[in-house]
Amino acid sequence: MTMKLKRAQRGVTLMELLTVIVVVAILASVAIPSYRRYLQRSQRADATTALLRLAATQEKHYLQYGAYVTNTSSITQPHNSGGLGLLANSDSGFYALTVASTTTGYSATATAVSGKGQYDDLTCRALSIDENGRRTSTSSTGADTSASCFR
Repeated sequence: MTMKLKRAQRGVTLMELLTVIVVVAILASVAIPSYRRYLQRSQRADATTALLRLAATQEKHYLQYGAYVTNTSSITQPHNSGGLGLLANSDSGFYALTVASTTTGYSATATAVSGKGQYDDLTCRALSIDENGRRTSTSSTGADTSASCFR
């Protein structure tokens, strides 16, 4: 007597596979933009750290020389040459630093560098600080976004 044994087929049907792909795609479409916004907010700390370091160095320079550095080229010049001795970019390189003179002192600005991840941060494209510690920021369109960028 010969008996035929039927084997149970195991596997995933095409419909089950497509359902899983759709669910993963929906989750990714929600998670990836949310993660990108979180990353941009956290990387703004690179700009604020650089600006606060520049402001502290400006105050030190003012105490030593009686004047603030009021041009961008002086940021990278050594202390003994009357400069600040800092890098022209933030630590991670997401922002370029500039200094401009004002009627009462200076204004330092960290602007997102094109081609870096932070350049996609349209809300807080440029962050600034002045000699009084006033913090301001502007969006890619030039709108004032100080309330949302400095937390």
